[in-house]
Amino acid sequence: MSESPATGTEGATQVFVGHRELLFAIVYNMLGSVADTDDVLQDTWLSWTGRATRSPLEEIGNPRAYLVRIAVNHALARRAAVTRRRETYVGPWLPEPLLDEPVSDDSADRTLRAESVSLAMLVVLESLTPLERAVFVLNEVFGYAHTEIADVIDRSPSAVRQLAHRARAHVHARRPLYRAHPRVRQAATERFVAAALGGDIAALMEILAPDVTVWTDAGATAGLRPVHGRDKAARMLAGYATRRGAHLDIRYRRVNGDDSAVVFEGASPYAVMVMDLTPEGDRVSDVYIVTNPEKLTHVRRDEECGAEGGPAEGAGA
Repeated sequence: MSESPATGTEGATQVFVGHRELLFAIVYNMLGSVADTDDVLQDTWLSWTGRATRSPLEEIGNPRAYLVRIAVNHALARRAAVTRRRETYVGPWLPEPLLDEPVSDDSADRTLRAESVSLAMLVVLESLTPLERAVFVLNEVFGYAHTEIADVIDRSPSAVRQLAHRARAHVHARRPLYRAHPRVRQAATERFVAAALGGDIAALMEILAPDVTVWTDAGATAGLRPVHGRDKAARMLAGYATRRGAHLDIRYRRVNGDDSAVVFEGASPYAVMVMDLTPEGDRVSDVYIVTNPEKLTHVRRDEECGAEGGPAEGAGA
């Protein structure tokens, strides 16, 4: 007897695909890794289809809530492995960049993917406990009520409120509630990239804030600590550009919702550079540079996406 489209594995797969982008966005914001998120979604699909083979899907009143609960709990379980990897990671650790790219013809899908928080915010979220981070992501990013989150993580609403309060206070203390206008971010990003990859120390001193911090995630070849202070940061960036001695192709793309620079060396991704601005919007307060090849495997040289910003003129360093 053949399965009805609304039942069994085929029906379960259709329901899962319909919610996949929501699940991806939630789990990515919990883990900061595209690879781990893909693994969690695979585990979620297996749990979901396994449930469908044991009893009819019609018995699940709210498939969306059921899938979110499965995905969040798989992500919490995966978080332990992510933490262990971080403990042995060489140099500063940064989340895996997520380029804003259309994932389907469905505008809702694109909106969900774009809801991933900024790279700078993901760095702050790393300091939360796994449960605090899950509650913060579900409540602050996706608007879930405390009672809904309680069902997802199997805690009481009062416990969820406490987790939410601690997480919100911690995040707001470390991350000012300020976001520069996109045009301001784009102009500052282009000024910084031109100065950094051109090795122009004078221009870097103008664009960098006095207390700027540069985080470079290069894996095994990274420096052991972030670089603090304008003088050290400018010298480090200018010297780094000089040592490269290669022609780099820059594509201005949106990364985790922010205007950023994606740098290619030939056909291969070389770096993703994300800048955070001061409240005035005129200087760079933090620079996040990801060059670890393992974290750039999802970065593609998409000519259609690159056409809007185009390659930078004279991008050779």
